[in-house]
Amino acid sequence: MQITSPQKLKDFAQRHPNSKPGLERWRELMAQANFNSIVAVREVFPHADLAKKNVPTPPGQPAREMTYTVFNIGGNKARLVTIIHYERQQVIIYKVFTHAEYEAWLKRRR
Repeated sequence: MQITSPQKLKDFAQRHPNSKPGLERWRELMAQANFNSIVAVREVFPHADLAKKNVPTPPGQPAREMTYTVFNIGGNKARLVTIIHYERQQVIIYKVFTHAEYEAWLKRRR
């Protein structure tokens, strides 16, 4: 899988050094993979979850929903939120959160 925006992993690891080994391991496994579905992702990352969030749209446009794939990193200390395009074999890193930041993000986006 091609990983887009890997700098976000480095930036988060710099602020939260205890997350670095988990983020590096995730990146290694993801770069070697050829996933075609969330089922395949869960064979390697059993705790990967889907999160559906409303995406802001211009006035008059219909509401849109985005599906994110969320990975637990470092024993549940961090959440890596991605958008996976299986047909393109691409993973876009949306954001890396601490557990508390992730919970706040979920509440804001509902």
